[in-house]
Amino acid sequence: MLNSRIKQNNPLFEKKRIHISSKRQITIPAKYYEALGLTKELDCIYSNGMLILTPVKKDELAFSEEILADLIDQGYAGEKLLSEFKKITHQIRPAIEKMIEEADALAKASSVNYVDPTDAIFGTDELES
Repeated sequence: MLNSRIKQNNPLFEKKRIHISSKRQITIPAKYYEALGLTKELDCIYSNGMLILTPVKKDELAFSEEILADLIDQGYAGEKLLSEFKKITHQIRPAIEKMIEEADALAKASSVNYVDPTDAIFGTDELES
């Protein structure tokens, strides 16, 4: 009943209960698998008590042209160029993930110790009599 209510109210949202095996494995319904164009991997995100599964994006070679140009400028060519290109592109995702973790840690620390300076700068909103 809940499924039909959700579908009627929001055609972009659909809920389906799936089984978790004793090995903590799930089966993605074929309908969802095909609609998302999945292959062998998913990104799994944990946030606010939820797991979010998203297709792995094909554009992980975000800086390909810049990397290739730099490697060519460094004198790489042929198989050595290909080898160095693969090595560098495999380092991009972990580096970006590390930057995001560091930014999240800084944001969390800042929010704990944050003091709003507005009253010190502008005074309070209380009207003087």
